[in-house]
Amino acid sequence: MSLFALQFAKAAGLRTILTSSSDEKLERARRLGAAETINYATSDFRAELKRLTDGRGADIVYDPVGGPLTELALRSLAWKGRLLVIGFASGEIPKPPLNLTLLKGCDIRGVFWGEFIRREPEAHRQNMVELLDYAASGAISAHVHAIHPLEAYLEAFGAISRREALGKVVFKMN
Repeated sequence: MSLFALQFAKAAGLRTILTSSSDEKLERARRLGAAETINYATSDFRAELKRLTDGRGADIVYDPVGGPLTELALRSLAWKGRLLVIGFASGEIPKPPLNLTLLKGCDIRGVFWGEFIRREPEAHRQNMVELLDYAASGAISAHVHAIHPLEAYLEAFGAISRREALGKVVFKMN
């Protein structure tokens, strides 16, 4: 679940459906404006997404995790949908069946920010102007889970690795 992606999608006028394996995280997402949420650990992800989209499927899936849910997300896309591959936080690089792109007329798009900046600096500049406008208007903001002194790095990284952080974990230098 990405709180930033939620805010950005809302600012762009999109209806958002967030997924997580944590009811606590999903409740926070609803408080921050998610239209719908799905706990993929306790419900049938595909059936629930189908129900929430009146059988269409998702137009865009933002996937920063990878792993086994990527194929489910790809299977859950609407006709001409788009799967945005942001990263592989699960540690597993998925190998989705490519026949699904044919059957759904969909795209799988890699989002490699560093390379985008290098290859398309003007488009990046325009994106940053839009992003800063959203921030200035209050449409997006950073959500901080906790601020730790640098000496407490084990505690901080423990919260991240246990997937307990509900926002950014920040280190404060003394």
